[in-house]
Amino acid sequence: MIGRLTGRVELLDEGRCLVDVAGVGYLVHASTRSLAGFPSPPALAAVLVETQVREDAITLYGFADAAEREWFRLLLTVQGVGAKVALSILSALSPTELIAAIGAGDRARITRAPGVGPKLAIRLLSELREKAGAMPTGAGIAMPAQALPQGGLADDAVSALLNLGYRRPEAASAVARAAEAMGEAASVEALIRAGLKELAR
Repeated sequence: MIGRLTGRVELLDEGRCLVDVAGVGYLVHASTRSLAGFPSPPALAAVLVETQVREDAITLYGFADAAEREWFRLLLTVQGVGAKVALSILSALSPTELIAAIGAGDRARITRAPGVGPKLAIRLLSELREKAGAMPTGAGIAMPAQALPQGGLADDAVSALLNLGYRRPEAASAVARAAEAMGEAASVEALIRAGLKELAR
């Protein structure tokens, strides 16, 4: 199995690139985000690779960084997500943006990727919610600290929602949206009520 290619980038095309390694040209499919990170031909590059072997073909998928490759692997575990759709998602959203969208339950953001409809977006959000925080760039990104207002009121509201059975990323996201709408004068009780309304949407 090929895990990395180091050679000269001969071609950058839509959705793919050609990497020359010791005279052998490897056609590598990649997201637009990774392609933008590769050097312009004919520069040398190291491309991380995920190899898929099937009866009728061996296909290489390339990535500019390890985080995107890990997300590609995780996305393929979701029913209805093939390599093409996974690359489409990674073209539309960076790993950091994916973690934020999953943590916030932001279906609209996920459906921006071509090939991802509402039903698939819901499946992605539900199946990856527990796994997103452990992914590369995931620590502390599902809900950035600066997204919450300073002070103990928001923390208390989030704690209350956690006690009701909600997960931290979705609870923190709901409280952050509620606090933004209500302003700093909101009480804990008001934040909890508004947070519950956000979660019910």
